[in-house]
Amino acid sequence: MRSARGSALAAAGVAAVLVAVVASAPGSAAADGATPGRSGVEVEIPGPEHGRAAGSGHTHVPKEGQGRPASRLSAAEEAADGDVTKLVDNGSTADRLDIVVIGDGYTAAELAQFHIDAKEKWAEVAAVEPYSTYQGLFNVWAVDAVSNQSGVSGDPGKDTVRDTALGSYFWCDDIERLLCIDQDKVDRYVAKAPEADLVLVLANSTKYGGAGYNEPSASLGYEGISTASAGNDKSGQVAIHETGHSLGKLADEYYYPGYPGYEKYTGGEPAESNISKLTADEMSGQSAKWHRWLGEQSPDGGAVGTYEGGGYYVTGLYRPTDNSLMRSLGKPFSLPGVEAMIAGFYRHARVVTAVTPTSRTLRPGNTAKVAVPRLAAADGHQLRVRWYLDGRELRFSEGRTQLRVSELVPRLLDRRAHQLSATAEDRTASVRDPEVAGTLKSTTAWTIRL
Repeated sequence: MRSARGSALAAAGVAAVLVAVVASAPGSAAADGATPGRSGVEVEIPGPEHGRAAGSGHTHVPKEGQGRPASRLSAAEEAADGDVTKLVDNGSTADRLDIVVIGDGYTAAELAQFHIDAKEKWAEVAAVEPYSTYQGLFNVWAVDAVSNQSGVSGDPGKDTVRDTALGSYFWCDDIERLLCIDQDKVDRYVAKAPEADLVLVLANSTKYGGAGYNEPSASLGYEGISTASAGNDKSGQVAIHETGHSLGKLADEYYYPGYPGYEKYTGGEPAESNISKLTADEMSGQSAKWHRWLGEQSPDGGAVGTYEGGGYYVTGLYRPTDNSLMRSLGKPFSLPGVEAMIAGFYRHARVVTAVTPTSRTLRPGNTAKVAVPRLAAADGHQLRVRWYLDGRELRFSEGRTQLRVSELVPRLLDRRAHQLSATAEDRTASVRDPEVAGTLKSTTAWTIRL
């Protein structure tokens, strides 16, 4: 479901600070001797394949892709091009977070393999917390994009050029592992799927690479595009890291030792929830940022504290843990990171769906029914369902997913209209911020009469 609240990272955040100096960031075009100040789309560069860093900064790349001029598809290929398949069905698009997966470099004969690759990549994402707990909040769609040639440009070599549907190519901005796409072509396929919230482009390749396009789409409403190689496991980790930006609104926690301009951060307090100028004592004293998690053991190892270095700066900024997924690929999200991701999920997903239409007035012979997704939390917690009549809780009905109007007749003392509502609430221990906790619930309501 598209979120009206989906927005880019706040301008005050460190990610925005980097935009102004992106041309001089390590791994960027300027660092390799290219001309700074170019226009284009900002993307995050994945870290080196055999290194630890999740990323290597940001650069600007053209919106256009690469490849040979597109040749005509046959009638059979055109018929298959643009087909949409729901790979994971957890309910209505209006109530779920919808991920759209599009393949590039798959010929018509390889579309079955694309569907296998898309399912496997989603399984990889769903194995990482908090995705694993909240799988029931997601729908996953595959959109078939038929390419004339198998594989993508830049694989195996820089001079390899292929005719593909999305113009995907390695060696983007002269960086081998940076896997870029033609954004307008991607958007044409995204538009074929129901209301995308997040887009994943899979290149038909085993080569390591990816990219994060983390600006929300003004026209289609999705939060961002992640690119990844379908046949490379570590490339999938790049895509998961990028969702930390697009869904969790998290900052990068890696930094640039020995690089001029990034020795010390001297700006204001960042907007992102996982980096701060404050030490642990200052954070605790001011009840700021991740103060509620200080001292707790985090799934990525060690206790939550304030570890210096993050947001690209060696000093002057602190991160919650030593080595979360926002710093290193293959690591879990930290406790504050998990909380931010859950908040992102609930910006798009509703956890109660009216099975009985809410547009009709219910009478004593009717039953109000709702559907509530099941969670897969390690602690076994589930959503709490409660019912209300004119705002007063009906305690006898807690936990139920249906309620007969006839059960309420003793409480309906007149023939006027009354409101019956059902609320599902997530009281997860993974969220401690009261403001975030207040968003983890959904309500649906009906008018009832005698």
